[in-house]
Amino acid sequence: METLRAQRLRAENLDDPLGIDVERPRLGWIVDCGRRGAAQSAYRVLVATRPELLDEEKGDLWDSGVVTSAATQQVEYAGKKLVSEQRAYWKVRAWDELGHEGPWSGTGCWSMGLLSRDEWRGVWIGSKKDVKPTKEKPKPNVYLRKDFGARAGVRRATVYATALGLYRLWLNGERVGKDVFSPEWTDYHVRVQYQTYDVTDRLREGDNAVGVLLGQGWYSGYIGMFGFQKYGMDPAFLLQFNIEYEDGSRDCVTTDGSWTASLGPVVSSDLQMGETIDARLEMPGWNAPGFADTAWTSADVMYDYRGWIVAQMSRPIRETGERTPYSLRWTPDGRVLIDFGQNLAGWLRASIKGEAGTRITFRFGEALDASGVLYTDNLRFARQTDVYVCRGGDGEVFEPTFTYHGFRYVELSGDGPFELGETAAVVVHSELPETGELETSHPLVNRLIENVRWTQRANFMSVPTDCPQRDERHGWTGDGQIFSGTAAYFMDVSAFYAKWLVDLEDAQRPTGAYTDFAPFIFGPKTEFDNDFTYTHTASAGWADAPLIVAWLLYETYGDRRVLRKHYASMKRWVEFNRALFPDGIRDDVSQYGDWLSVNERPFEERIAEFGRMVSHYSTTPYDIFSTAYMAYSAKLMSDIAAALGEEEDRRTYRERFEHIRTAFIDRFVDGEGQIKGDTQTAYAMALELDLLPERLREAAVSRLVGKIRELGDMATTGFLGTKFLMDALVREGHADLAFRLLLREEYPSWLYSVRQGATTIWERWDGWTEERGFQDPGMNSLCHYAFGSVGEWLFRNVGGIGREGAEAGFGALLIRPRPLGGLTFARCRYDGVSGPAATEWRIANGEFLLNVEVPANATALVYVPSVEGTEVLEGDTPARLAEGISEVGREDGCAVFRIGSGKYSFVSLLPV
Repeated sequence: METLRAQRLRAENLDDPLGIDVERPRLGWIVDCGRRGAAQSAYRVLVATRPELLDEEKGDLWDSGVVTSAATQQVEYAGKKLVSEQRAYWKVRAWDELGHEGPWSGTGCWSMGLLSRDEWRGVWIGSKKDVKPTKEKPKPNVYLRKDFGARAGVRRATVYATALGLYRLWLNGERVGKDVFSPEWTDYHVRVQYQTYDVTDRLREGDNAVGVLLGQGWYSGYIGMFGFQKYGMDPAFLLQFNIEYEDGSRDCVTTDGSWTASLGPVVSSDLQMGETIDARLEMPGWNAPGFADTAWTSADVMYDYRGWIVAQMSRPIRETGERTPYSLRWTPDGRVLIDFGQNLAGWLRASIKGEAGTRITFRFGEALDASGVLYTDNLRFARQTDVYVCRGGDGEVFEPTFTYHGFRYVELSGDGPFELGETAAVVVHSELPETGELETSHPLVNRLIENVRWTQRANFMSVPTDCPQRDERHGWTGDGQIFSGTAAYFMDVSAFYAKWLVDLEDAQRPTGAYTDFAPFIFGPKTEFDNDFTYTHTASAGWADAPLIVAWLLYETYGDRRVLRKHYASMKRWVEFNRALFPDGIRDDVSQYGDWLSVNERPFEERIAEFGRMVSHYSTTPYDIFSTAYMAYSAKLMSDIAAALGEEEDRRTYRERFEHIRTAFIDRFVDGEGQIKGDTQTAYAMALELDLLPERLREAAVSRLVGKIRELGDMATTGFLGTKFLMDALVREGHADLAFRLLLREEYPSWLYSVRQGATTIWERWDGWTEERGFQDPGMNSLCHYAFGSVGEWLFRNVGGIGREGAEAGFGALLIRPRPLGGLTFARCRYDGVSGPAATEWRIANGEFLLNVEVPANATALVYVPSVEGTEVLEGDTPARLAEGISEVGREDGCAVFRIGSGKYSFVSLLPV
């Protein structure tokens, strides 16, 4: 009989991570078995200092013994104390539900980083340049190098490196690592991340050289809407290169004043503004041994950094793909316009040929205007312009280093003749494993799904940003939290969001208020004449993000540790609200509210009625919206306390929720169930957040449905209300109406933008309309994922894969596809922490055919639409009698079954 096989070993949700600083890392795996009902009943983990010991079934660091448990994730290492630079190799075997022993897994590994500050022996170096950057000319990259020698018999060579700014590293002329924007964005006032690289195979006996390219990045480049140098003036670099020899001796190469520095061909560089490369200044071999650096100067020793230096515990930003041009045309004035057919984030790689000194300019944009010219008005202050100055001759390739752009189109122009060879758009984002696939019978819905995917790719850049093109690119918290459920379907965001939660806590104010974006940027007024230090704090729906995201990580991945880590911080936020709004009503202005919602009636009428409680951006009154979110956070805090066994806090915050709920009903809801503001969002939030008494829910649902239908089956919700709306309609028995909203092709709708050729999600419903063209360029990103939160709804209701009940993780699945809206087919796959689950359904000849795959160690509750009184088959057998299936009953026009792991094929008769 087939037994369980343990595979996909991960430590701290990462694949064989190097240099982690968690002293008791959590281990995880999945189990695989083709037969039905397979489940893990026990496991044994071995952790050893050498892989050879594992071959002998010896765990000199930890032998868990046989542990009776179904757990395959969040299994905490409980062996010997791990020390800095410790290497650990591990494997696991599982026992199935019948007690049969499975084979050992393959070998996984991790290594520890530098666990204390006094183990860092180098100093910070750089090159001080008393030059103020401008948009037209940001500061240049700095080149650093160091020659050193190594003896024979190297056993292990490890580099630990970080920067205030960005760096790329070479050893003996070869690139070290594949990450492109390290050390990634943090609040440098609090912490900076370091990276670990194993370079044992690249070290040579004799002469060696380290080369470093140092850029401004988020640290001292143009950031957000704020300007340059908001964290520091000049970038700095720190490196420690530990070499261990077979005889037990050690060498250490560190950054110090003996390094040399120079400027080079990257004469200006900025993440938002772009990069200028003068190829005539190239220095062949600068990062290899034997380079004559006599013209270079000594590197400057910079101030010691007094924040935390921590290991990067999330997946790095990398190049993840390339796209070749969809079309290319030369204009009469000698310009080249390239269309890559897809809006994305990254940069251009292009083969160029021109005479020495020829200056070629690359401009990037998301769209073309009505005359076919590159549209750049929506970039605001971001230039998104690269320049390449030819050295002359063959073999020239332009590719920037420390900039990225949001674009579909690239315009090239030269101040002299040039030839353009092969070009590619290089796709860049945090390299997260993609976990979800969904395809339907509706081509526009399929394009919508891909638009959500591409928008996530473009905006998951160390933090979940709002847009990749204009002068913003913030980790806006409202956008990030409302999209988090969708994000978790498309990609494994376990480590990504865990990192962002640290950013969110770092930004928390002494009062307990969270900020509206993180990492946060303190400082003077921006170029928009607005001091964001104070005005962008504690906004409802935005500052509530830490609780929402932490709970998502628990529900999706079973991550209880992240709840504990941020527990005190999250309590401070709820207590902040209690202190400011003890009566249970939050009515401070202004807020964002249901950002970019659509007016259901003339705005003049609305503002006359509600005054400062509404704006052109949010038609739902702020007090309604903010009080609802305050209740939501109190309820989440109660749930989080329960998950952690904090019973007193659970009761306290449940009481706080009930207090706010009562105040909400008393202040905002009349005896007929009508809610102040009378917007779709107000009803959807009240229903989904359980803010209405049972006696008024039916009336509220009726009002909500009536409002949508009065407008011709049109949603008017904004960033945050849209997700509540779609979920509320399904939960309250109006899934058919939710599908009509999904499939609506007129403005405003998801498919309207698809029909206009969108390849990513727009910031606004009306980013471009046939009547008015482009919206106000001051706020009109064409790659903004907030309205893409419908992706989660699509996976659960079209693909039919969700979680059952309150159990954390995807060990208990809810399989409930809804064949509505004229859809006749869907194929869905979600690779969660228990392994891949899949569905495929189609309608043919009045029958509903549903194939389901449940991963080993998981169960599923399956809803099969069918005619009451008819038999549902599994294969050729009545489903109620089939192996691995138990009949539960009927609900809402569906036969309901519980199944174990394995593959199943259901057939039912659909109502006419």
